[in-house]
Amino acid sequence: MVDLQALNEFVGKATLATYAGGGKRLETDKKGFFDMEYQEGDFYYRDSFAGYLASHGQETVWYKDTPVWMCSYAGGMRGSKTDDTDFAHDTFEFLKLAMRSGEKSKSFQPRGPENLVDGDWEYKNDYTGDVSSFKGREEIRYKGEFVFEHNYFGGTLKDGSK
Repeated sequence: MVDLQALNEFVGKATLATYAGGGKRLETDKKGFFDMEYQEGDFYYRDSFAGYLASHGQETVWYKDTPVWMCSYAGGMRGSKTDDTDFAHDTFEFLKLAMRSGEKSKSFQPRGPENLVDGDWEYKNDYTGDVSSFKGREEIRYKGEFVFEHNYFGGTLKDGSK
């Protein structure tokens, strides 16, 4: 079993090095998907997602080539801005700011902090659990209007096969 504190620290670093930090997208054989990766020591992280205005994705962490943790997420733009790609770009930049905020590697923080306000933007993240088992919902409001949401869940994996 992987050390949960080490796993949490790694997930925090991986998030900052990939989507939240503007990391490089990889070539993938999954048509229409975008993948990002990060590796440190025996840990390897991959975020794989599809879609833009509405999207689904999955983060996976391997330890010594064995998958040990996953987070699945889905959602997208909401309200009057569901088809506005320019506004979506601004929304996702704010989402990245939220995901970079807080103390991700010190204490468990899936996605962003519980709350972040920056000018007309507000991010809220309501979740339960810890790095071993969690579920939650994040949302973004712009000038008070609900414009984005993601539902997510995940935790550690335990393989019982022989």
